[in-house]
Order: sequence, then structure tokens, then C-alpha cells
Amino acid sequence: MKEPVEYLEAMWPMRHFLVTCGRYRDKSNIITVSFCMPVSKAPPLIAFAMGEEAYSNRLLEDNAEFVINVPAYSQKSRIYYCGFHSGRDVDKFRETGLTARAGRKVKAPVIRECIAHMECRVVKKLKTGDKNLIVGEVIESYADKQLLSGMEIEDFAHGSFPGQIYSRRFR
Repeated sequence: MKEPVEYLEAMWPMRHFLVTCGRYRDKSNIITVSFCMPVSKAPPLIAFAMGEEAYSNRLLEDNAEFVINVPAYSQKSRIYYCGFHSGRDVDKFRETGLTARAGRKVKAPVIRECIAHMECRVVKKLKTGDKNLIVGEVIESYADKQLLSGMEIEDFAHGSFPGQIYSRRFR
């Protein structure tokens, strides 16, 4: 027999992403995103949801570029920190010890400690309830050589991240 479940629990486990926006060496922020998906192969489009009131939403209005950084599972505490804290209140790079690097094609920073990066330009922003769906065109994508060669394997995220974030921060 199947039991009722809150829909986020049915989608677990999934990978977490650290999205950076703003400008390298200027105002920038890191947000944790669990709901990130490819929406087109040609052109290469990727989408994620972000709260309407999020600090990063404002940064995207000023600079319509972002980077989807793929963190290693070992970055779990940093992933959680970036999900629990607002960039309005803290500098997440400084507080987590993550290193901002210049992107190859966009003004938004790349996180050096992450294992892969997708540099994007916003092509569409849709209001979807209490979130905005951000659709970006991937203009540059790269990953660690060890990961691409199969010498390094990375697990998906584990735990109860959506419940922790959505119940504490957004309810």
C-alpha cells in the first residue's frame, strides 16, 4: 500500500547545486538549488527555481548571468550554509571559505572548489507561484578532468535537505 507523501520527499535524493550570481570581485552571492534541470539541448538551456524575494533574484536583475556550480558531496556543510543564510546578511564566500574565481565567459563568479561549472545567461524568467523559474542558456561548461575520465566518482546528495530548508527558511 502506498502512503501520502509531501511531493518534495518523492523527488529525493537529488543533486544540490551552488548557483553564483552578481559580479566577480563585486556584489556576488551563492545560493543552494536542489531543483535544477535541463530544458533544451539545442540551444542548451537549463532552469532552476528561486524565491521571488531572494537576494540573488535582485542580483540577476542587475547582471543577467549566473553559474551553476556542481559541488562534491564533501562540501555538504557549505551547501547547507549557503541554503540557510541570505546573502543580504552575510558574505557566503567568506563565511564558507569557498573561493570565487572569474568565469570564462560571464561576469558571475565560479566556485573553485566545485567539480563542474555551467556558465549561463538568463533568457527567460517566469513567475511560478512563490518562486521564479530562471531559464539560462549554457554558454560554457567544464568539469574536473578526473571526473570526466572516470578516475573520480561523485555521489548524489543524501539527507533531508528540502525539508530542512523549506520548513525553516520559507515557512
